[in-house]
Amino acid sequence: MIGKMEHVAIMVTDMDHSVNYYAEMFGFRVRLRGSNERREMAFLYLEAQPDMEIELIRDVKPGGKYNDDGKVNHLAFTVENIEEAIAHYRKKGIEFLSAEANPTLEGGRMILFHGPDKELLQLVERASL
Repeated sequence: MIGKMEHVAIMVTDMDHSVNYYAEMFGFRVRLRGSNERREMAFLYLEAQPDMEIELIRDVKPGGKYNDDGKVNHLAFTVENIEEAIAHYRKKGIEFLSAEANPTLEGGRMILFHGPDKELLQLVERASL
């Protein structure tokens, strides 16, 4: 039986750049970073949710189709106030894919943007219940 979500893996081209991006932009911390002969990997977490991580993977020796085997459509981050979050991240250099937040199915709002390797990222303001 599944106990919890573990992590989401994202293929990157520059590990230092991606680690710094997620740390400086969103406050992620590195739990573990290392490499083997084929890949460099880093596991990042947020203090508020340490049991769900992002795994960044960089192929040291590209070979095979590991990074083409599965695609993650986007990674979403919850924010309390989407307008404040948009203004905050625009000041930090994020260019959003739309001029304003769009409604979600549950009545909240969301907006999309790209990370350093063109991974699709999303800010979500959940609907008030």
